[in-house]
Amino acid sequence: MTQTKKEQYEALLLEEETVRSPLSEFWRKFKKQKLAFVSFIIILFIFVLAFIGPYITPYDITEPDYENVLSGPSAKHWAGTDAYGRDIFSRIIAGTQISLFVGLTSVFLGAVGGTVLGLAAGYYGGWVDRIIMRICDVLLAFPGILLAIGIIAILGPGLGNVIIAVAIFSIPVFARIVRSSTLEVKSTLYVEATRSIGARPSRIIWKHIFPGTLSSIIVYFTMRIGSAILTAASLSFIGLGAQPPSPEWGAMLSGGRDYLSMAPHVTLFPGLAIFITVLVFNLLGDGLRDALDPKIKE
Repeated sequence: MTQTKKEQYEALLLEEETVRSPLSEFWRKFKKQKLAFVSFIIILFIFVLAFIGPYITPYDITEPDYENVLSGPSAKHWAGTDAYGRDIFSRIIAGTQISLFVGLTSVFLGAVGGTVLGLAAGYYGGWVDRIIMRICDVLLAFPGILLAIGIIAILGPGLGNVIIAVAIFSIPVFARIVRSSTLEVKSTLYVEATRSIGARPSRIIWKHIFPGTLSSIIVYFTMRIGSAILTAASLSFIGLGAQPPSPEWGAMLSGGRDYLSMAPHVTLFPGLAIFITVLVFNLLGDGLRDALDPKIKE
Protein backbone atom coordinates (compact mmCIF):
# COMPACT_ATOMS: atom_id res chain seq x y z
CA MET A 1 0.00 0.00 0.00
CA THR A 2 1.44 3.35 -1.00
CA GLN A 3 1.84 6.07 1.59
CA THR A 4 -0.07 9.30 1.27
CA LYS A 5 1.81 12.58 1.10
CA LYS A 6 0.69 13.38 4.63
CA GLU A 7 2.07 10.10 5.97
CA GLN A 8 5.35 10.65 4.12
CA TYR A 9 5.63 14.14 5.57
CA GLU A 10 4.96 12.85 9.09
CA ALA A 11 7.56 10.11 8.59
CA LEU A 12 10.12 12.73 7.53
CA LEU A 13 9.33 14.85 10.59
CA LEU A 14 9.72 11.81 12.85
CA GLU A 15 13.08 10.99 11.26
CA GLU A 16 14.21 14.57 11.74
CA GLU A 17 13.24 14.41 15.42
CA THR A 18 15.40 11.30 15.92
CA VAL A 19 18.55 12.80 14.34
CA ARG A 20 18.23 16.31 15.72
CA SER A 21 21.20 17.31 17.90
CA PRO A 22 20.63 18.38 21.53
CA LEU A 23 21.63 21.96 20.66
CA SER A 24 19.20 22.20 17.75
CA GLU A 25 16.49 20.59 19.88
CA PHE A 26 17.08 23.17 22.62
CA TRP A 27 17.01 26.04 20.11
CA ARG A 28 13.78 24.71 18.56
CA LYS A 29 12.07 24.56 21.96
CA PHE A 30 13.52 27.87 23.11
CA LYS A 31 12.24 29.77 20.05
CA LYS A 32 8.72 28.72 20.98
CA GLN A 33 9.07 30.59 24.28
CA LYS A 34 8.04 33.96 22.87
CA LEU A 35 8.63 36.10 25.97
CA ALA A 36 11.95 34.42 26.67
CA PHE A 37 13.09 34.84 23.07
CA VAL A 38 12.20 38.56 23.06
CA SER A 39 13.99 38.90 26.42
CA PHE A 40 17.05 37.22 24.89
CA ILE A 41 17.11 39.82 22.08
CA ILE A 42 16.78 42.65 24.62
CA ILE A 43 19.62 41.19 26.72
CA LEU A 44 21.84 41.02 23.64
CA PHE A 45 21.10 44.70 23.02
CA ILE A 46 21.92 45.51 26.66
CA PHE A 47 25.27 43.72 26.36
CA VAL A 48 26.10 45.58 23.14
CA LEU A 49 25.15 48.83 24.88
CA ALA A 50 27.43 47.96 27.79
CA PHE A 51 30.40 47.47 25.44
CA ILE A 52 29.90 50.51 23.22
CA GLY A 53 28.01 52.74 25.63
CA PRO A 54 30.96 54.73 26.99
CA TYR A 55 31.90 55.65 23.39
CA ILE A 56 28.47 56.78 22.21
CA THR A 57 27.17 58.81 25.15
CA PRO A 58 26.04 62.20 23.84
CA TYR A 59 27.35 64.08 26.90
CA ASP A 60 30.16 63.79 29.42
CA ILE A 61 28.73 61.80 32.35
CA THR A 62 30.69 63.69 35.03
CA GLU A 63 30.78 67.27 33.73
CA PRO A 64 28.11 69.44 35.40
CA ASP A 65 25.97 71.93 33.51
CA TYR A 66 24.54 74.38 36.02
CA GLU A 67 22.43 76.11 33.40
CA ASN A 68 20.33 72.93 32.96
CA VAL A 69 19.88 71.75 36.53
CA LEU A 70 16.91 69.35 36.95
CA SER A 71 15.56 70.11 33.49
CA GLY A 72 12.90 67.68 32.29
CA PRO A 73 13.07 65.36 29.29
CA SER A 74 13.50 67.22 26.01
CA ALA A 75 14.94 66.85 22.52
CA LYS A 76 18.31 67.99 23.92
CA HIS A 77 18.25 65.77 27.00
CA TRP A 78 16.06 62.71 26.33
CA ALA A 79 15.82 61.71 30.00
CA GLY A 80 16.39 65.16 31.48
CA THR A 81 19.22 66.22 33.76
CA ASP A 82 20.05 65.66 37.43
CA ALA A 83 20.80 68.07 40.28
CA TYR A 84 24.18 68.91 38.72
CA GLY A 85 22.88 69.34 35.18
CA ARG A 86 24.40 66.04 34.01
CA ASP A 87 22.57 64.20 31.22
CA ILE A 88 20.65 61.28 32.76
CA PHE A 89 20.39 59.34 29.49
CA SER A 90 24.19 59.37 29.07
CA ARG A 91 24.69 58.26 32.67
CA ILE A 92 22.20 55.38 32.31
CA ILE A 93 24.05 54.15 29.21
CA ALA A 94 27.39 54.33 31.03
CA GLY A 95 25.88 52.64 34.10
CA THR A 96 24.83 49.63 32.02
CA GLN A 97 28.43 48.40 31.98
CA ILE A 98 28.76 48.74 35.76
CA SER A 99 25.49 46.97 36.57
CA LEU A 100 26.17 44.07 34.19
CA PHE A 101 29.73 43.70 35.46
CA VAL A 102 28.56 43.54 39.08
CA GLY A 103 25.75 41.12 38.26
CA LEU A 104 27.79 38.76 36.08
CA THR A 105 30.93 38.76 38.24
CA SER A 106 29.17 38.23 41.56
CA VAL A 107 26.91 35.47 40.24
CA PHE A 108 29.83 33.76 38.47
CA LEU A 109 31.86 33.68 41.69
CA GLY A 110 28.84 32.43 43.63
CA ALA A 111 28.16 29.77 40.98
CA VAL A 112 31.75 28.50 41.04
CA GLY A 113 31.84 28.26 44.83
CA GLY A 114 28.34 26.79 45.10
CA THR A 115 28.96 24.25 42.32
CA VAL A 116 32.14 22.92 43.92
CA LEU A 117 30.47 22.62 47.33
CA GLY A 118 27.30 21.09 45.89
CA LEU A 119 29.22 18.47 43.90
CA ALA A 120 31.29 17.54 46.94
CA ALA A 121 28.25 17.33 49.22
CA GLY A 122 26.20 15.30 46.77
CA TYR A 123 28.92 12.86 45.72
CA TYR A 124 30.73 12.15 49.00
CA GLY A 125 27.77 12.46 51.37
CA GLY A 126 28.34 11.66 55.03
CA TRP A 127 30.09 14.23 57.18
CA VAL A 128 31.13 16.26 54.11
CA ASP A 129 27.49 16.67 53.14
CA ARG A 130 26.41 17.50 56.68
CA ILE A 131 29.05 20.18 57.24
CA ILE A 132 28.49 21.89 53.87
CA MET A 133 24.70 21.84 54.13
CA ARG A 134 24.65 23.14 57.71
CA ILE A 135 26.86 26.08 56.69
CA CYS A 136 24.49 26.74 53.79
CA ASP A 137 21.51 26.56 56.16
CA VAL A 138 23.10 29.19 58.41
CA LEU A 139 23.69 31.53 55.46
CA LEU A 140 20.17 30.96 54.10
CA ALA A 141 18.70 31.82 57.50
CA PHE A 142 19.55 35.47 56.81
CA PRO A 143 17.63 37.50 54.21
CA GLY A 144 19.95 38.06 51.24
CA ILE A 145 20.06 41.86 51.46
CA LEU A 146 20.61 41.73 55.26
CA LEU A 147 23.50 39.29 54.85
CA ALA A 148 25.01 41.52 52.16
CA ILE A 149 24.72 44.56 54.43
CA GLY A 150 26.45 42.65 57.23
CA ILE A 151 29.31 41.60 54.94
CA ILE A 152 29.79 45.14 53.63
CA ALA A 153 29.67 46.48 57.20
CA ILE A 154 32.73 44.30 57.86
CA LEU A 155 34.56 44.90 54.56
CA GLY A 156 33.54 48.53 54.02
CA PRO A 157 31.48 50.21 51.29
CA GLY A 158 32.49 50.00 47.63
CA LEU A 159 31.58 48.23 44.42
CA GLY A 160 34.23 45.51 44.87
CA ASN A 161 32.86 44.60 48.28
CA VAL A 162 29.32 44.54 46.85
CA ILE A 163 30.49 41.88 44.39
CA ILE A 164 31.97 39.82 47.24
CA ALA A 165 28.82 40.20 49.34
CA VAL A 166 26.44 39.18 46.53
CA ALA A 167 28.72 36.24 45.63
CA ILE A 168 28.77 34.97 49.21
CA PHE A 169 24.99 34.90 49.61
CA SER A 170 24.63 33.28 46.16
CA ILE A 171 26.85 30.32 47.12
CA PRO A 172 24.39 28.40 49.37
CA VAL A 173 21.55 28.42 46.82
CA PHE A 174 23.83 27.18 44.04
CA ALA A 175 25.20 24.54 46.42
CA ARG A 176 21.74 23.20 47.23
CA ILE A 177 20.67 23.13 43.58
CA VAL A 178 23.85 21.36 42.44
CA ARG A 179 23.71 18.91 45.35
CA SER A 180 20.16 17.93 44.40
CA SER A 181 21.14 17.38 40.75
CA THR A 182 24.28 15.48 41.82
CA LEU A 183 22.28 13.05 43.93
CA GLU A 184 20.00 12.39 40.97
CA VAL A 185 22.82 11.87 38.45
CA LYS A 186 24.93 9.90 40.92
CA SER A 187 22.32 7.12 41.05
CA THR A 188 22.26 6.56 37.28
CA LEU A 189 23.60 3.34 35.78
CA TYR A 190 26.42 4.89 33.76
CA VAL A 191 27.86 6.58 36.86
CA GLU A 192 27.63 3.30 38.78
CA ALA A 193 29.38 1.52 35.89
CA THR A 194 32.14 4.13 35.79
CA ARG A 195 32.69 3.76 39.53
CA SER A 196 32.77 -0.05 39.26
CA ILE A 197 35.68 0.00 36.81
CA GLY A 198 37.79 2.01 39.25
CA ALA A 199 37.56 5.57 37.86
CA ARG A 200 38.87 8.27 40.17
CA PRO A 201 36.24 10.32 42.06
CA SER A 202 37.49 13.56 40.48
CA ARG A 203 37.01 12.09 37.00
CA ILE A 204 33.53 10.81 37.85
CA ILE A 205 32.50 14.18 39.31
CA TRP A 206 33.74 16.45 36.52
CA LYS A 207 33.34 14.20 33.49
CA HIS A 208 30.11 12.36 34.28
CA ILE A 209 28.19 14.14 37.06
CA PHE A 210 28.95 17.83 36.43
CA PRO A 211 27.55 17.85 32.83
CA GLY A 212 24.28 16.50 34.21
CA THR A 213 23.96 19.48 36.56
CA LEU A 214 24.68 22.14 33.92
CA SER A 215 21.07 22.76 32.91
CA SER A 216 20.07 23.60 36.49
CA ILE A 217 23.14 25.81 36.92
CA ILE A 218 22.48 27.72 33.67
CA VAL A 219 18.84 28.39 34.54
CA TYR A 220 19.54 29.63 38.04
CA PHE A 221 22.62 31.57 36.91
CA THR A 222 20.50 33.51 34.43
CA MET A 223 17.77 34.31 36.93
CA ARG A 224 20.30 35.18 39.64
CA ILE A 225 21.87 37.92 37.50
CA GLY A 226 18.70 39.99 37.77
CA SER A 227 18.60 39.52 41.54
CA ALA A 228 22.28 40.47 41.81
CA ILE A 229 21.76 43.67 39.82
CA LEU A 230 18.79 44.56 42.02
CA THR A 231 20.73 43.83 45.22
CA ALA A 232 23.73 45.87 44.06
CA ALA A 233 21.41 48.77 43.20
CA SER A 234 19.77 48.50 46.64
CA LEU A 235 23.14 48.61 48.39
CA SER A 236 24.22 51.60 46.33
CA PHE A 237 20.92 53.30 47.12
CA ILE A 238 21.64 53.17 50.85
CA GLY A 239 25.24 54.31 50.35
CA LEU A 240 27.04 50.97 50.76
CA GLY A 241 27.78 50.26 47.10
CA ALA A 242 28.97 52.51 44.28
CA GLN A 243 29.88 56.00 45.45
CA PRO A 244 29.20 59.33 43.68
CA PRO A 245 29.82 60.38 40.96
CA SER A 246 29.51 56.79 39.68
CA PRO A 247 26.65 56.38 37.16
CA GLU A 248 25.59 53.06 38.76
CA TRP A 249 21.81 52.90 38.60
CA GLY A 250 21.24 52.46 42.34
CA ALA A 251 23.51 55.41 43.11
CA MET A 252 21.57 57.51 40.57
CA LEU A 253 18.32 56.59 42.34
CA SER A 254 19.84 57.60 45.65
CA GLY A 255 20.96 60.94 44.25
CA GLY A 256 17.49 61.73 42.94
CA ARG A 257 15.34 60.78 45.93
CA ASP A 258 15.46 64.33 47.34
CA TYR A 259 13.86 65.66 44.14
CA LEU A 260 10.94 63.25 43.74
CA SER A 261 8.30 65.98 43.96
CA MET A 262 9.95 68.60 41.74
CA ALA A 263 11.88 66.38 39.27
CA PRO A 264 10.58 62.76 39.30
CA HIS A 265 12.44 61.99 36.08
CA VAL A 266 15.73 61.88 38.00
CA THR A 267 14.64 58.60 39.63
CA LEU A 268 12.14 57.41 37.02
CA PHE A 269 14.59 56.55 34.24
CA PRO A 270 17.24 54.77 36.35
CA GLY A 271 14.39 52.87 38.00
CA LEU A 272 13.04 51.83 34.60
CA ALA A 273 16.52 50.64 33.57
CA ILE A 274 16.73 48.42 36.66
CA PHE A 275 13.17 47.16 36.21
CA ILE A 276 13.58 46.22 32.54
CA THR A 277 16.97 44.56 33.03
CA VAL A 278 15.86 42.45 35.99
CA LEU A 279 12.61 41.51 34.22
CA VAL A 280 14.24 40.29 31.00
CA PHE A 281 16.79 38.18 32.88
CA ASN A 282 14.00 36.55 34.90
CA LEU A 283 11.92 35.90 31.77
CA LEU A 284 14.96 34.44 30.02
CA GLY A 285 15.57 32.14 32.98
CA ASP A 286 11.98 30.90 32.83
CA GLY A 287 12.32 30.19 29.12
CA LEU A 288 15.62 28.37 29.58
CA ARG A 289 14.10 26.21 32.30
CA ASP A 290 11.25 25.16 30.00
CA ALA A 291 13.60 24.53 27.07
CA LEU A 292 16.22 22.59 29.04
CA ASP A 293 13.90 20.47 31.17
CA PRO A 294 13.28 17.15 29.35
CA LYS A 295 10.29 16.45 31.60
CA ILE A 296 8.34 19.33 30.04
CA LYS A 297 6.58 18.00 26.96
CA GLU A 298 5.27 20.10 24.11
